[in-house]
Amino acid sequence: MSAPAAQPLVRIGVYGGAFDPPHLAHSALAAAAVSQLELDTLLVVPTGQAWHKARQLTSAVDRLAMTRLAFAQVLRSVVDEREILRDGPTYTVDTLRELKQQYPASQLFLLMGRDQAEALHTWHEIKEITRLAIICVAERDAPTPHPTHGQDSQPAVPGSYRSIALPRMSHSATDIRSRVASGQNLNALVCEAVARYIQDNHLYPTAR
Repeated sequence: MSAPAAQPLVRIGVYGGAFDPPHLAHSALAAAAVSQLELDTLLVVPTGQAWHKARQLTSAVDRLAMTRLAFAQVLRSVVDEREILRDGPTYTVDTLRELKQQYPASQLFLLMGRDQAEALHTWHEIKEITRLAIICVAERDAPTPHPTHGQDSQPAVPGSYRSIALPRMSHSATDIRSRVASGQNLNALVCEAVARYIQDNHLYPTAR
């Protein structure tokens, strides 16, 4: 009698960020990742207490609400509150450990932009992060097989890497906050529901 076929690993994407506010490039990356990486689910994880941010983030309640609005139309995406609910500084490695314990048969895919990939060597317990998850980097127009550091053609940190192809999008949360503070509209930068939430709740009255 033959042994039963091994069950495939559940493919779980993890997309963290301040999402202050979440914009269309964020949701585009999420949708591309679900499709290109063939994810079973994508967990969108708003940052709690960001140890690496010099500025004070908008309240967790507002960022969580905007994140739910921004990713509502991204198939297989789920907004995960664990980092907001966690006491103390937010570390990606803690989230990955929790997920691996929660879903031991899963393969984790950690999503990030090129700028984050270039700074991987500064991340808390980065070697453990690369052990727990495949690093998936959004590449604009011309994807490469892995992130580089400076002019070096090797990965900044050893590990498994994948690229996510994306069209060029110059969206920036910093720019969006400045636009709101100066009274400019947010057309083609954030979804209509997020723009309305920002207006209704008087967010970003000053640029920061």
